[in-house]
Amino acid sequence: MKYLRQSALLLASTIVLMSFSKDNDKPKSEKKDKQETKLPTKKYWPNGAQLVISVSMQFETGGQPEGAESPFSGTPLPKGQPDLPAESWYRYGGNEGIYRMLDLWKKYDIKVTSHVVGTAAQKYPDVAKAIANGGHEIAAHGITWDNQWNKSYTDELKFIKEGVDVVEKITGQRAVGYNANWLRRSTNTLKALQELGFLYHIDDLSRDEPFIIKVKGKNFVVIPYTLRNNDIVNIEGKHWSPDQFLTQLKFEFDCLYEEGASQRRMMSISFHDRIGGTPAMVHAMEEFIKYTKEKQGVVFMRKDDIAKMVINDPNTPVDNSEEKYNK
Repeated sequence: MKYLRQSALLLASTIVLMSFSKDNDKPKSEKKDKQETKLPTKKYWPNGAQLVISVSMQFETGGQPEGAESPFSGTPLPKGQPDLPAESWYRYGGNEGIYRMLDLWKKYDIKVTSHVVGTAAQKYPDVAKAIANGGHEIAAHGITWDNQWNKSYTDELKFIKEGVDVVEKITGQRAVGYNANWLRRSTNTLKALQELGFLYHIDDLSRDEPFIIKVKGKNFVVIPYTLRNNDIVNIEGKHWSPDQFLTQLKFEFDCLYEEGASQRRMMSISFHDRIGGTPAMVHAMEEFIKYTKEKQGVVFMRKDDIAKMVINDPNTPVDNSEEKYNK
């Protein structure tokens, strides 16, 4: 009997050792992959994503005022003198840039948000229709590329509504999201947007996730914008190369994806028709899209869909930082 017990113990020990040895014989990369692809058990987005990415594709060609910033604006021409090279730089967005970006989004089945200037849609109706027909969100960006911070409530309301009406007539979509010129809204903008039936705005840089503010006591969504992942700021403003922009996107993605395991995270990216639609920038964005596909739980979304998802979610933070302006 003693011999049998010893034999049983020896056999059990052998099985355990063989199992341990078998596990250690697995390639390290295989074990590492299993760890890396493990998703958190708790989901911080209603759709179960670990990270939501939202792309803005600003359509502004033809809506710019005389003397608007361009590669030539450092040496402005006398007032009244047409800056023909600058005007041609803007036309690139309507002729080439938007269509090239639309091809990229279609290739990877990504839907984006396009903030459309009213006069841009009037001058390039086929471009505006192509954006809408691609399943992308048509959002508002004013009737022209003009300041709002210095307008009265009545004038600002008219400015916003005129842009919305013009673009809706062309595309069939009525905007529910808004972006002011260079983000510089007035203290009345959100009240005007609420009166016009808007759901959200993006002119805020304070968080890396959507949040709620109260406008006249009602929920209004903020989908934060970005200057960090913004082509007009970094490519035109800081003269980055496309590969520098790609590195920025990857670094930002890596950090937000990791944080997304324990909190709600959203990554915002901003492309403008004449800048983000260049061949090198579209190539850089395609490389970034491929990079994101190496991870699980990454979802590209339109901003209106994000806003609808979070507006009544009890996990969405409420921020009262601007309460005094929105009563």
